[in-house]
Amino acid sequence: MTLKIDRAGCVVLPKPVRDRHGLKEGTDLEVQETAKGVVLKPVQQRASLVTRDGLLIRRGKLPRGYDWSRLIEDDREDRMWKLAEQ
Repeated sequence: MTLKIDRAGCVVLPKPVRDRHGLKEGTDLEVQETAKGVVLKPVQQRASLVTRDGLLIRRGKLPRGYDWSRLIEDDREDRMWKLAEQ
């Protein structure tokens, strides 16, 4: 695939390429210079909490080795202890 750089130095990535890689308007890209040329990579999104429909939701990648099953079991156990204390 061949792309052209315009006068302003902009390059337009074709829609199929953007779609395949999940690139949307406003996506931050990191530019890396290598011996073979230039590489564009999406900047890793930092974890953050957002409120959606009244619930806190964590966005971002999970740490390596994170265990959802263990998290759910721990949360259930905490709730049971709190209910037992009442």
